[in-house]
Amino acid sequence: MTSDRNTAPAGSLVYRLENLSSRHAGGTRAYALHDITLSVRAGEQLALIGPSGAGKTTLLATLSCTHKPEGGTFQAFGTDPWSLNDRARHQLRARLFLAPQTPPLPPRQRVVTAVLAARLPQWSLWQALVSLVRPADPEAAWQALSRFNLGDKLYARVDRLSGGERQRCGLARLLLSDAQALLVDEPLSALDPALSQLTLTTLQQEATARNAALVCSLHQVELALAHFPRIVALKDGRVAFDLPREQVTQAMIDELYRGEQPPASPSHPDHLPEKLAVGACL
Repeated sequence: MTSDRNTAPAGSLVYRLENLSSRHAGGTRAYALHDITLSVRAGEQLALIGPSGAGKTTLLATLSCTHKPEGGTFQAFGTDPWSLNDRARHQLRARLFLAPQTPPLPPRQRVVTAVLAARLPQWSLWQALVSLVRPADPEAAWQALSRFNLGDKLYARVDRLSGGERQRCGLARLLLSDAQALLVDEPLSALDPALSQLTLTTLQQEATARNAALVCSLHQVELALAHFPRIVALKDGRVAFDLPREQVTQAMIDELYRGEQPPASPSHPDHLPEKLAVGACL
């Protein structure tokens, strides 16, 4: 599922943020992020945690270069994306993949076509149009779906999928992308515990295989601590702490979620409705 071109040099800097500020991605003029300083290297895997409204989704949108920051320094792969022309910025975005909580999948499209859309940055317009009629590589789509226990939905229509199945369909796109930075927003919100474990394991295996940076926002604090070596906590749009998981204490978690109960692992079946979120698959 991976190739040499999917790998980045070990330890190379993928993101550098210094004193970054950004308004909410939803269009309001209020600031969502304040003075964020953060660096992420190739091969790093980190979890974003924090209460609702902490700025996690806006940070992921900023990292995906779909949301322009208002101030501070932002570099992706050593470049300020917003100093580039549209064509160059589009090429840079092909190295990134943002999987939002609610993937923007066309409802009447077949799953195989929706998953293969991850290869659009690699295709000519003619290849893309032909694949709409006759999927270019259904075997690759099936393999990606199977890793999320969804292979039997290859030719189903997207609007026939449950909320959790649509989430995993969006994540299957990630496996077919050529990205070196994998940005995932609340991938477990509509999944049961077994599928949650499978999903995190699959994402981390893929990131390791291509030496990609993985940044994943999670409400489930215990899963973040169990799976990710680095924990970045946001509160009120600021970095509350950025630590190896071994240094994160219960007192820190209690303070982070003071006034809000941190959610436990999802215990609901994956057919429950999912929450909406801002974002886009690239």
